[in-house]
Amino acid sequence: MVIGRTLVALSLLIAVVAPAAPAAATGTAAPGSAAPGKCSPGRGTASIAETWGQRSLNLPEVWRLTRGAGVTVAVVDTGLDTSHPQLTRGVAEDVTNTGARDCLGHGTQVAGLIAAARKKGSPFAGVAPEARLISVKYTDEERGQVGLMALAIVKAVQLGADVINVSTQASDNTDLRNAVAYALAKNVVVVAAAGNVNKEDGSPVPAYPASYPGVISVGSSGPNGRRADSSNPVTPVTVLAPGTQITSTWPGGLYNKENEDDEGTSFASAYVAGVAALVRARHPLLTREEVARRISQTANGGVGAGTGSGVVNPLLAVSAIFTSDAVALAPPEPAPLPHDAIRPAPPEDTASITIAMRIALIALAAAVLFTLGSVMIPLGRRRGWRAGSLENES
Repeated sequence: MVIGRTLVALSLLIAVVAPAAPAAATGTAAPGSAAPGKCSPGRGTASIAETWGQRSLNLPEVWRLTRGAGVTVAVVDTGLDTSHPQLTRGVAEDVTNTGARDCLGHGTQVAGLIAAARKKGSPFAGVAPEARLISVKYTDEERGQVGLMALAIVKAVQLGADVINVSTQASDNTDLRNAVAYALAKNVVVVAAAGNVNKEDGSPVPAYPASYPGVISVGSSGPNGRRADSSNPVTPVTVLAPGTQITSTWPGGLYNKENEDDEGTSFASAYVAGVAALVRARHPLLTREEVARRISQTANGGVGAGTGSGVVNPLLAVSAIFTSDAVALAPPEPAPLPHDAIRPAPPEDTASITIAMRIALIALAAAVLFTLGSVMIPLGRRRGWRAGSLENES
């Protein structure tokens, strides 16, 4: 296992220094586009309302059990506005050499859905509001380089991420494949967007890194619990999560209003990354495979292509007791004794017992006679008894 991980790391280090080809990197239509040398994510709003997505996840009930404290979530995206009042605990890193600012707003949106802190008077908070956020910026444009995405994933692992969210879609690439393998080998939960249907490009194709084995792939659902029309049905999907009519944090200390453009598997992936953080906080000894299994097996059930196990259920994912959990909590059963540990009793020897009882009775009778004789004979002599004499001498 150690040798295998070393080989993965070495191959990754070799891969990421090679030039990477451009690929479609955004899993949703980002609300803005930054021109070279200009950082303009667009206008936000100061007034928001609770969305159907938040209500459907029943987060206040989950927060009675855990809020994600002690877990680090890395967001591989377009950057993060750490000056936002609900994102001040976030740490912004960059692998693009353009600075850690979020000039598109997409990374700030995704990060807010995952772990925006609760704020008095605000109806909005992230799924895991006490989780630690790390933003690793890999692109400053709507289309980024796969090589930088891979490098950002590696950096997130090195920064101590327990969960990595990749709300982007790209083509299969050796760099990306190696980066994901490296993260999984380090027991990191990797969550990725299943991708959106692009009608202009024709038929949908599998999105990566969501299609790699071991990655929690997330599709988008609407208020009716069904897969949204924009959600890619070709990518293998683990679960669905709310992905339409999204409201979240926005650069400048603001929020974005829900509208038709703000939908996609990017945001659905963020919700599930937050759930993964809650599970890891509540069950810190679980492996990344066990975390993924909990999220999948506690979902609400899916029907049709691209739905996986259905809509994620945070409360069940955190609180359900699996058979393996019950065994771990119960005292271990003692090991069964080997069949020859206790020798069987020998068969009863009735003949010997009968003989022994007869000898014992004879011995007892002899002892009684001897005792009687030792008492009666001297007594008779004192009274003048003679053997063979029946006359009464008195």
